[in-house]
Amino acid sequence: MRLVESGGGLVQPGGSLRLSCAASGFTLDYYAIGWFRQTPGKEREGVACISSGNDNTNYADSVKGRFTISRSKAQNTVYLQMNNLKPEDTGLYYCGFDQSIKPTCVMDLIFFGSWGQGTQVTVSS
Repeated sequence: MRLVESGGGLVQPGGSLRLSCAASGFTLDYYAIGWFRQTPGKEREGVACISSGNDNTNYADSVKGRFTISRSKAQNTVYLQMNNLKPEDTGLYYCGFDQSIKPTCVMDLIFFGSWGQGTQVTVSS
C-alpha cells in the first residue's frame, strides 16, 4: 500500500496549485485521507482531510476558504486545490490514510500513516 504525492512547485503569493495523492495497490475510497505539511524545525501539521464513505471534510483554520480537498473514485486519487496561497503555506506536503472509521475525519497524526515521499510547495515572490 503506497501513496504518491505530486503537484507541488514554486508559486507567487495569491497563486494556486493542485496537489494529487494517488494510491498504488489499494482503493483510496475505503479510507479517510489527510493532507499534512511540514516545515524545517516544526511538527507535521494537518491541513485538510476527507472522510471515507460520506466524504465529510475537515480543514485547518488557516486554510479554510482557500483550500478544497476532494476525491476522484475513477482516478483513485485525492486532490488538494490550494488557492490564494500565502508564504506561510510553504512546506513539504504529505498525504496519509486513516484506517479507522469515523463519521468525520480528524486531522491528528496519530490516526494517519503510510505517508508518501511528499511534494514541496514554495510560495514566494
